[in-house]
Amino acid sequence: MDSLHLRFAVPHDVPRILGFIHELAEYEHMESEVVATEELLHEWLFVKQRAEVLIGESEGTAVGFALFFHNFSTFLGRAGIYLEDLYVKPEFRGRGFGKAFLARLAAIAMERGCGRLEWWCLDWNRPSIDFYLSLGAVPMSDWTVYRVCGSTLAELAEMDRQ
Repeated sequence: MDSLHLRFAVPHDVPRILGFIHELAEYEHMESEVVATEELLHEWLFVKQRAEVLIGESEGTAVGFALFFHNFSTFLGRAGIYLEDLYVKPEFRGRGFGKAFLARLAAIAMERGCGRLEWWCLDWNRPSIDFYLSLGAVPMSDWTVYRVCGSTLAELAEMDRQ
């Protein structure tokens, strides 16, 4: 593996993080869904501290990021780490950087006493699926992800006021 340095992001990394988010969205064919701004990221990452980001650098170049936060398992009775996004720039793939990010996240989970590390992957993303399987990750095929957002979220919240 090439030299990789992983570090926690700091506020001046926000433009870089947003750039990675846009690159990831392009890769996932979801560019139109990105509404994040530098201001929103700064607020939620560094003021409200609702998520954390690891930045990967090789020879002074930022090569990728991992954004994660804690979730909670009632069955385990303790927190876990949910990996929202893992992205390595295309020209740096195949060098072990993705594995290094996941290894660091696993180490953070262990250091913090977490019970698991989990994430989602798009069904069509065969290269990532194969990579995750090679690390021993297990797909959770018995579960379906549900989401409420936008106007539907607002409508559901309004029911609480009635």
